This record gives sequence, C-alpha cells and structure tokens, in this order.
Amino acid sequence: MTTATFISAARSFAALVHKIPAGAWGEPGLGEWDVRALVGHTSRSLTTVRSYLRTTADSEDIATPQEYYVRVTPSALGIDPADVAERGRQAGRDLGDDPAAAVDELVSGVTGDLASVDNPLIEVIGGLGIRLHTYLPTRIFELAVHGMDIASALDIPFSLPEAVLAEALDVATRTAIATGRGEPVLLALTGRSTLPPDFSVV
Repeated sequence: MTTATFISAARSFAALVHKIPAGAWGEPGLGEWDVRALVGHTSRSLTTVRSYLRTTADSEDIATPQEYYVRVTPSALGIDPADVAERGRQAGRDLGDDPAAAVDELVSGVTGDLASVDNPLIEVIGGLGIRLHTYLPTRIFELAVHGMDIASALDIPFSLPEAVLAEALDVATRTAIATGRGEPVLLALTGRSTLPPDFSVV
C-alpha cells in the first residue's frame, strides 16, 4: 500500500506540473525559490528514491517516518540551509526546457524501479539506514505539501488523492508528537486553539 500511495502522489505531482503556465516558471514559489526551483526541490522526492535504491545500508538506524524528520534535518546533520536552497535551484535547472516531460520521465523511472524491489534497507543522507517502506511516507509527505505550495503560488486548482492526504496527515501528526508538539496540533485540529503563523512540524 505504501508503494501504491507513493506512486499516486508522484503522478498527482506530475499532473500538477502539466498545469503550470509556460510563463510562470520564474514567478515566486516558496521562500527564496521561484516556481522552477520549488518544482525542482519537489522532484527530488522522486530522484532520491531512485538513487537510494542503489544503496544498501549496514543497519536500520531509523525505524519510523517521524524519526526520519527528527534525525534527518539540516541542523541535525550540520547542513547549511543555503546548500539545501541551492540544491532545489539546481534540481529546477536540471528539469531542462520541458519540466513537465522531465517530471513524467522521473515518475516513470521511479515506478519501474519500485516494481522490482520489496522493502530493502537503504542508505539516506547522513549515511543512515532506513527501510524503503519507512522512507516512502516521508516522500509522500513532501510531494503532498509541496504540491499544495505550487498550486497555492500559482492559484492552480489541486486536490490530493485521499490516500496521499491521509498518509501526509499521519506523518505530520506523528512528527508533531515526536517533536513534543502533538498537543498544540490536536487542540488546533479540534478548534480549541490556533497555531502561530510560522508553526511547522518539520
């Protein structure tokens, strides 16, 4: 089910990219990213799966998606946020003259890759080991959230598949608990309080 939901998220993202107007790629996207860089950053949820499937970890260091978001952060790994931003811009440039076609190719490639594996122990950034089916929910989360970012930046109608939305919400709430912010999220979800404008679980 996890693999199927990831593929659904990937295809939903690809369909959204096809809706981006030709002249909108330089428009503001998210933070310091323009739309091309934001799409490029989002596409890394496809390219990292492909590249990590070529690795084999020696140990399972991360047991849950929420633990991934606790341990694999720029601050935890000592990564300069500016480097993260530049990787997004480079990923956007790598999409070339036809970003929609490039994303379609990535989706096709990762779908084929996943069809030939079960649940291997892969190595992610930081040299940490994680099972594929533990890693994929984090990519579903990224595709869902950044898909909504893209749609919001360009005012494009976009609805997530139900299974994708459910998985993304599950990752978000479990990460909130893991980082000690579960109670404020629960109160906000039940209309008992509001969250600060800059609040984020990741």
